[in-house]
Amino acid sequence: MWAECVPAVHVERLTLTPHLGEGCVEVTVHAEAAGEARVEILAAGAAVARAVVPVGQPVRVPIPDARPWSPEDPFLYDVTVELGADRVRGYVGMRSFSVGPDENGVPRLLLNGRPYFHAGILDQGYWSDGMYTAPSDEAMIHDIATMKRLGFTMLRKHIKIEPLRWYYHCDRLGMLVWQDMVNGGGDYHPLVITVPVLTPLRLGDRRHRWFGRADAQGRARFRTELRDTVEHLRNVVSLAVWVPFNEGWGQFDAARIAAEVAELDPTRTVDHASGWHDQGGGDLKSLHVYFRRFRVPRRRRGDRRVLVLSEYGGYNLRVDGHAFNDKDFGYRRYGSAEQLGEAFSRLHVEQIVPAIRRGLSATVYTQLSDVEDELNGLLTYDRETLKLPAELVRSVNALLRLE
Repeated sequence: MWAECVPAVHVERLTLTPHLGEGCVEVTVHAEAAGEARVEILAAGAAVARAVVPVGQPVRVPIPDARPWSPEDPFLYDVTVELGADRVRGYVGMRSFSVGPDENGVPRLLLNGRPYFHAGILDQGYWSDGMYTAPSDEAMIHDIATMKRLGFTMLRKHIKIEPLRWYYHCDRLGMLVWQDMVNGGGDYHPLVITVPVLTPLRLGDRRHRWFGRADAQGRARFRTELRDTVEHLRNVVSLAVWVPFNEGWGQFDAARIAAEVAELDPTRTVDHASGWHDQGGGDLKSLHVYFRRFRVPRRRRGDRRVLVLSEYGGYNLRVDGHAFNDKDFGYRRYGSAEQLGEAFSRLHVEQIVPAIRRGLSATVYTQLSDVEDELNGLLTYDRETLKLPAELVRSVNALLRLE
């Protein structure tokens, strides 16, 4: 948080929405005072577009020969805006997120109009020396850059909103983001979160009391915070998917919530109920599989959503001297890095890779780092040790692609 002096007439915020297919950026300058702002868009320091924009009105500014943003080429355009004596700077990436059929008619996630596999990892954003606060900017960069070096193309930011600096690093380094909303609600029925782990039980989430959502004011508060989150992160270039609910935690009316998110932000896709209690909404059919083999489910007639495995794996290994305490939680324990590596490779070669041909379009391995007694991270909680050889992880992730 910071304070600064600004002119009486100043820019409060910018909304920058890329329209890659039309080769333009929609610019909205938000300010209390009326007037016109001068907008300049630059590529590598050279101006490629200029426009005069009325305050409060969205204006589409053409960008000639727009260079698409992707994890492989995370190119960002600089944006400067002048309003009276005020001058602010921002950036935008030209990309599009959507869903559509591949050449075989299989529903896929699309990046810039083409099928693109999201090879992701779960990122809870906890730190051994700061809990929810990263110790430094370099520490945030380390997590993102390390996962990219290991061949991941996406981070699922789990039940946490990071400082905008974190998203900036994802934008510039080229890392897709799936953004979970922060959950809420009261005590839910134990069956809501335990039975679906091992059975196909799926409950209708209009049973608000079962899901700990009987409080109408609490549900309204979630909707308000959801809208605030979308606005807060709207300009993030790398943010590809919104995730309103996870494993039934505080879930309610998820299909309707997904429709609200899509109306608020039609430029991204929505995973309405990650893991359990699928209500048939959103753009993704989202599964969590830990204690059994993953098999591609039979697609219900008329369901054209994209199949994603939004949590799996969770294999754990204790590294002496780098564990938070004596507890040891994970979904399958291994006694050595060699055993863990063999299991990690076997899981992907035998279960995940064959599923891609049958429609699987994204994966989220659990998880980036250990978190207290959760010892199923690829990194230890202190980030000092990578539990598997980097080349092994890279070689496995290289298999997670669409042909």
